[in-house]
Amino acid sequence: MSKKEQRKAPVLRFKGFTDDWEQRKLGDKITRIKSYSISHGYETMHDTNTKYIHYGDIHTGKVKIINDINILPNIKDNNYIGLNKGDIVVADASEDYKGIADACLVNTDTDSNKIVAGLHTIALRPQKDTYPQYLYTYLSTDIFKHFGYKTGTGLKVFGISYKELAKFLVSFPSIKEQKEISKLISLIEKNIDLQQRKLDELIQIKEGIGQGLLNRHYRNLSIRFNQENSPWKQTKLGKITSFVNGRAFKQKELMNRGLYPVLRVGNFYTNNKWYYSNLNLSPDKYANKGDLLYTWSASFGPHVWKGPKVIYHYHIWKINFDPAVISKAYLYEFLKLDKKEILANSNGSTMIHITKKDMENKMITVPDMNEQIKIGKILEKLDLKIELNKNKLNNLKSVKQFLLQKMFM
Repeated sequence: MSKKEQRKAPVLRFKGFTDDWEQRKLGDKITRIKSYSISHGYETMHDTNTKYIHYGDIHTGKVKIINDINILPNIKDNNYIGLNKGDIVVADASEDYKGIADACLVNTDTDSNKIVAGLHTIALRPQKDTYPQYLYTYLSTDIFKHFGYKTGTGLKVFGISYKELAKFLVSFPSIKEQKEISKLISLIEKNIDLQQRKLDELIQIKEGIGQGLLNRHYRNLSIRFNQENSPWKQTKLGKITSFVNGRAFKQKELMNRGLYPVLRVGNFYTNNKWYYSNLNLSPDKYANKGDLLYTWSASFGPHVWKGPKVIYHYHIWKINFDPAVISKAYLYEFLKLDKKEILANSNGSTMIHITKKDMENKMITVPDMNEQIKIGKILEKLDLKIELNKNKLNNLKSVKQFLLQKMFM
């Protein structure tokens, strides 16, 4: 027997719990409840006291733990068999493997309303020795997600059947330990939700203030600081800045080691792989800490470079400007607001083409330097608060992920 096979309990447990966990097929611990092919076409604006769960709402996160029945859409009743508090609804279809068997939990009394499992769902009712929230949480662990990847079938839409789902082996402690684990995970999730709301509110505040302070189209409706009444000057961005292209590298010029890191668009986002170069280039092909850069291919937008000296790639512009005419903080915030406007006018397109000519022809309204500095400072402070709250949110998510890995088996 391997060490893994001998283990009868997870790595992390509450004090006082020493009993071995038992492993059972999911189908042995639940009763299947009927679900129906109800889609958005069945919905009505009238209050019918009959609600339904659509698989798409599970995938988007609109429904997770359902504490408020009013978040669910109304449908006309047709003698449907309803769900009870504690029932779990699993989405049996997904457009990607990650979403296979995403689940939600009915956590509200259904005495005065009926909740029905709709299109592409599998409804499960845990037995009395299975705590519903424990099983719901188990279905979000990497253990179960890995099972979904292996079991899911399909080419464009991936699915899982009840027959396959029922074979999944779940490890169960005593009902008392199930409740303690669920209580802790629930506490972390509530803190995550609270932190997410706080972050969303800060972002909305920043956007509102930013639009009021920087909006170049509606200056007569904008916010101004006390004692600031100097006229704003409107000009083309290309008259007060220059956009310098980075170096276009051939693949053979990129090395795994070298004198200078080569900054590519992906390095600003999700790509942690770096290439290097020993090329001796003109000074305008290097970016130093504090330089204002703009990615214009695939993912686009402004960035203040915070790292060491790098050679920046062709799909990045370095923005040069006279700091006596426009402050970096003001220009950076203007470009961020401009990015939001571009996205808002893109009609959902993921391929947005930004050209140097487009950027140079953009109109920017510029106050005097004193007001620019004030605007830059207040928006920078909000950016710092947003970044701080993002870090707090990510830390909470990391704690939850750690617990899911260590408290389950």
